[in-house]
Parts: sequence; structure tokens; C-alpha cells
Amino acid sequence: MSDAATVVVIGGGQSGLSAGYHLKRRGFGSALDEPAGDRTFVVLDAAPAPGGAWLERWESLRMATVNGIFDLPGFPKPPLDPEEPSRTAVPRYFANFERRTELPIVRPIQVSAVRPGPDDKLIVETNRQQWVTEAIINATGTWTNPVRPHYPGQETFTGLQLHTHDYVSAKELAGLRVAVVGGGISAIQLLEEISRVARTAWYTRRPPVFRDGQFEPEVTGREIIAKVIADVENGRPTGSVVSYTDLAWTPYALAAKARGALERRPMFTAIEAHGVREWDGSFTSVDAIVWATGFKAALAHLDPLGLRNERGGIRLIGTQVADDPRVHLIGFGPSQSTVGSNRAGRDAVQALVGHLRK
Repeated sequence: MSDAATVVVIGGGQSGLSAGYHLKRRGFGSALDEPAGDRTFVVLDAAPAPGGAWLERWESLRMATVNGIFDLPGFPKPPLDPEEPSRTAVPRYFANFERRTELPIVRPIQVSAVRPGPDDKLIVETNRQQWVTEAIINATGTWTNPVRPHYPGQETFTGLQLHTHDYVSAKELAGLRVAVVGGGISAIQLLEEISRVARTAWYTRRPPVFRDGQFEPEVTGREIIAKVIADVENGRPTGSVVSYTDLAWTPYALAAKARGALERRPMFTAIEAHGVREWDGSFTSVDAIVWATGFKAALAHLDPLGLRNERGGIRLIGTQVADDPRVHLIGFGPSQSTVGSNRAGRDAVQALVGHLRK
């Protein structure tokens, strides 16, 4: 069975909701209505409820700790308790936005592939039905594509291994010897809380760089975004967030430092049954390994379109894939932040309106 929509938005997090808002504002109707109008759209979301990846954040991540949640378009956030878990506060805000805007959202639905179709259309394959569309706005983020490095002997380890994606709370690691791997913001956050209840060792591929002074959004933020834009416009694969921003001396970083948890070690060379083999050949016993090794853009469903270049990157012009004006990526590259997601949703819709008029 196939359904039709002028535009299909893939993903119902902040980026997807922003795109849906701007599509509706530009006169696109719901592809779920009968009869449907001339220009329609639908949002396909894999999550079981409003909130996107925020539904799965670890228990102890509070609103005071997250890197800021920008207002959804036309819907200012209410006052939020800084001590409330982000996994409840943000989904509640998103759900209220959805009720206010009445966007045509289908969930839960898994998009497995987007393929070229007849008459210059695109076929969006899902676990429920196909959608035939003239354009897509991809807003799938990174949460479903965790980076899980492999080291020699990893399969022999008898202890617990988990990624940030799977982490719930430090309680499951209480009293253990824990190796935390990763040099990003999440690694620092997890180190701070795990080191309260366990003995930790911190491993990174490169020496971490902490930024001196305060982060100035109007200056530093523009410089960072310019670097990311330069990468995507030249078709280079984008790096991790911290590779552009460096680390900040946040309250949780200072707390981890005071506890001695930020004594960084070079990466181990192998994993053995009961621990890790250090770079110098010595052995360290550990009971658990936490892979705080980040995420990459979840774009495998777009592979049938052949968007990647020989370097593995996707060249963009704004939000549009340079070689395919039917495809826009938001919440990707320079629009990965929440404020960037909002702007990208608006920009993608504006560009598509122009493209669809041709």
C-alpha cells in the first residue's frame, strides 16, 4: 500500500517539529486528511511518543546540565525546573507543542529506505507502508547511530560494557572499577557521576582540550558554525561537537576534576577478560567499560540515493543536498544544535517551496 505526500519529514524531534510547523505555515495541508489538498506533508517519527531522543536520556541528566533547549517556533518554553530530568521535561514541552500545532505525525514508524521512484518522485519505505513524495526533509538526528569502537579482545571481556546510548544511571556501576572511554561532553558528565560511586579511569584517543574563559555565543558560536558550514559545503564528513568547541569548565567538570576523575590516560591497546592492556604494556583490572564515544548522523536509510561522496561526506548548500534539490538535511552539521534545528527547519521549507514551484 502506498500513500502520497508532497513532502515527507523523517524524524519528529526538534528539527522535524520545526519543519512541520513551517510547512503548515506555508500552506501545506495534512497528508493524513481525506480528501488531501494540493500540497501536503506528513511527519514520520520512530519514537513511541513526543520527545524524540530525549525520551531515552539517562536518568540523572537534569535540565540544569543539558546544553540549552531553544524554543520551538512560535511556542516559548514555560519555566522549567533545573532539577527536573530532561527525559521528562523536554518530551512534555514537545507534546504540548504538538497539541498546539496539530501537525500530521505518524508514530511509531520506522523508515528503512528512501529510493528513487518514477517521474522524479521518491519512495519512502517503512515498516508500515510506502510513501510516494516529491521531496523529503530528513531530521533523524544521531541518537540511533551510536559509535561503538572495537578493540582487540573486546569479545572476551567478562564484565559489563555499555554505550552512552544504553546508560541509565550510576547505580548499576556502584562499587565497580569502571573505564570511561571518550573525550566529549557526555564523557565528562558520566565521569562526574560515576566517580561518586565507583573507581573510574578515563581514556581518550587525544589529550582533551579545555577552553579557557567563558563561551561567548555571539563570537565563539559564530566561529564554530562557520567551521562546520565550511565542512559540509565542501563535502567533508563533520567531526564531533567537541572537535569544534573544545571542552568547557562547567560545574560538573570542575566537580569531576576535584574528585580526581579527570586524570586522563591514553587509549588502551587491547581488552582482556578482566581488564584492559594499557599503552605501555601494563594491565589494569576493570569490571565495566562505558563507551562515551559519541554518535554519528543516522542516514543509512538514505544510502539508496547515493548522496555520499568518496570521502563519506554529503555536500550541502544550506540545508539542501547539493546534488539533489529534493533532499534536505536538518539537525545535521551546522544545524545540529537546537537553535540551529529551528532555523534549518524554516530554511529547508523555504527552499523546497521554491523548488516545488519550478
